[in-house]
Amino acid sequence: MTIGIISAMPEEVQTLVEALEDVSITNKGMRSYYAGTFRSHQLVVVFSRWGKVAAAATTTQLINDYAIDEIIFTGVAGALDSNLKVGDVVIGSKLFQHDMDTRPLFKRFEIPLLNKTSFSTTTNIKLEKAVHDFTNSIHNYVESKDLQEFSIDNLTIHKGVVLSGDQFIADAKKVNELKTALPNALCVEMEGAAVAQVCFEYDVPFSIIRIISDNANDDAPIDFPKFTKSIASNYAKGILENYSI
Repeated sequence: MTIGIISAMPEEVQTLVEALEDVSITNKGMRSYYAGTFRSHQLVVVFSRWGKVAAAATTTQLINDYAIDEIIFTGVAGALDSNLKVGDVVIGSKLFQHDMDTRPLFKRFEIPLLNKTSFSTTTNIKLEKAVHDFTNSIHNYVESKDLQEFSIDNLTIHKGVVLSGDQFIADAKKVNELKTALPNALCVEMEGAAVAQVCFEYDVPFSIIRIISDNANDDAPIDFPKFTKSIASNYAKGILENYSI
């Protein structure tokens, strides 16, 4: 079984890439695809770059060039739900493209010709268990000083709606607009729903795990590069270590 791992930034999966064995690297379309072995997994790891177009192009290439059995997207996101805090994990169950609006031809959020306003992820109990097992032993994967720096303590796991769009959400007004339109949304990012659409069209199982890095507003600046490298990347590796198939 071969798993495709996608992130929007190289730092988000750098620790995982460094842990791969028997690695072969294919450069295509300005991206590097790292195929190798990690524990019992055959992986192809790639960072898509930011945004829906970049993510969709990467996913299509990944599916067409490799015998991928499932795709997992991992990386950071901004919280929309006030119950979420930095370091918490969101397991996506449904994804919307929040900037898709072709009214009056179609209703808001509907993807033209697909008759869908959202894309559901594949139920993956083993992956969800891996997330829980990782969080219960997080100190084995992330250094205490890094957890303390970002005030990550008693992190929680949430499952629900993820929003994607070609906008970096960083103000309270936009957060309120998104929450009004889609009250159940947990977090917002820039790629997941595009990957979900491609996986839907190609009939490839898809999961998404997002780590909360901020509150998607002006009040939550963090050392973003350091967070992705020291926190998000270790989350990705730790969760995969606990993922048994």
